[in-house]
Parts: sequence; structure tokens; C-alpha cells
Amino acid sequence: MDFEALKTLIVDTLDCDEDKVTPEADLREDLEADSLSVVELQMAIEDETGVKIADEELENIHTVQDILDRVKKG
Repeated sequence: MDFEALKTLIVDTLDCDEDKVTPEADLREDLEADSLSVVELQMAIEDETGVKIADEELENIHTVQDILDRVKKG
């Protein structure tokens, strides 16, 4: 998954402004995602990529780049 594909998924899932989605954007602070939204995003990413993200790992995912790094890791 590349940045543009992830950006589209984030905008669709979090219903946030596309311009705010940058690699450095913080999910909770910049994109205003609450814990439920983060879980919804987790499920959407898993459905799209087939990469499972453990619930414990969500605590360490703060930015869009963190998601990209995690998905690339597999």
C-alpha cells in the first residue's frame, strides 16, 4: 500500500479533510480520530491489505507514516 492509497482509505474511514492527511499527521490530534475511529481504520487497513495489526500495536501507531511502516513490515 502506498501513501496515496492509504490517504484515500483514511479520508473515507475518518471522514477528514484530505489536505490534513500527510505522513506526519497524527491520527488523534491532527485528524481528530477517537479510539473507535482508529479501530475502524485498523479494520479497513486489514481488509484492504491483508496485514493484521494487533490491538497492542495500535498504541504505538500515532502518525500516518507509522501505518505505512507497519503495513510495509507485513
